[in-house]
Amino acid sequence: MSSMTKLVLTLLGDDQPGLVSRVSRVVADEGGSWLESQLARLAGTFAGIALVEVPAERVESLRAAFAGLSGVIEVGVKDAAASAPIEGRKLVLHLVGHDQPGIVRSVTEALAARGVSIEQLATATVEAPMAGGLLFEADAVLTAPFDVDADDLQADLESLARELMVDLDLTPAP
Repeated sequence: MSSMTKLVLTLLGDDQPGLVSRVSRVVADEGGSWLESQLARLAGTFAGIALVEVPAERVESLRAAFAGLSGVIEVGVKDAAASAPIEGRKLVLHLVGHDQPGIVRSVTEALAARGVSIEQLATATVEAPMAGGLLFEADAVLTAPFDVDADDLQADLESLARELMVDLDLTPAP
């Protein structure tokens, strides 16, 4: 039996129908399986990341097949890291406030200073109801090392929220 290799694919191209179908067809034609993905349309551009698994002896032919799609979609292929899961407390962060430059930078710097990893991050801007302008909203799943004091992290983030004039909630993950 053939050993399987996990690969992370990065996908980027002008949005059009059939992009995922073309990429998934290549994976299937090479004897692979589509395991996980996060795909989105951002400002007319299709962007995504996918975890696939293919027989080890088919990795190079998979890469070659993706090179053939370069006029339609750019596909990056990287061996998936075989690392242990990050140990720590899972937390959920929700932030909302008037859009302004530097929100993501400020929050991620505060998290990094405490050694907190971002497992997932989704951000968006939406029209502010009644007030006008844009609201910035972020939702994240975090992993904080066990030795990080949750109260200190909460205090750091609350101070930052006041400075940025945003609402920020940090809660244990369910």
